[in-house]
Amino acid sequence: MRKTVVMATAHRIAPIFSVRDLGVALGHYQRLGFAVRAYTAGYGYGFASRDGVEIHLHVMPDHDRRPSSAYLFVDDADALAAAWHSTGVEVLHTPQDTDWGQREGAVVDPDGNIIRFGSPMKAASSGVA
Repeated sequence: MRKTVVMATAHRIAPIFSVRDLGVALGHYQRLGFAVRAYTAGYGYGFASRDGVEIHLHVMPDHDRRPSSAYLFVDDADALAAAWHSTGVEVLHTPQDTDWGQREGAVVDPDGNIIRFGSPMKAASSGVA
C-alpha cells in the first residue's frame, strides 16, 4: 500500500551568512539599505531585512566560517548597484547582461559572503517609431 505524504508549504527562505564581527556585518548591511538588528538573547546572531528579503548573520570562529552567497531578484539591477556604490560599498561586479536574460551584478561583504543581484534585461529597442 502506498502512503500519501502531506508536505508543508514553504513560504520564505533566509540564507545564513557566517561573519567574524556582528557589529561590522550589521553596519555593512545597513549601508546597503537593510534594516538590521542583533538577536537580543545574544549568541552572536543578527538579522538584515529589506523589501521582504531577510539575511541571517551568525558569528562563527575562523576555522568554522565559510563564505556563502545569495541571489537577490530586483526590479532594476543598475539602480541598485548605483545606490550601493554611492554608500561606499564596493560593487564587485557591475550589472551586465547575461545569456539567460538577466542583468546581473554582485557585492561582497567584509567576510567574503556574496550577494548576486539581477533584474530582467530590458527588451532591445526595435528602432521602429
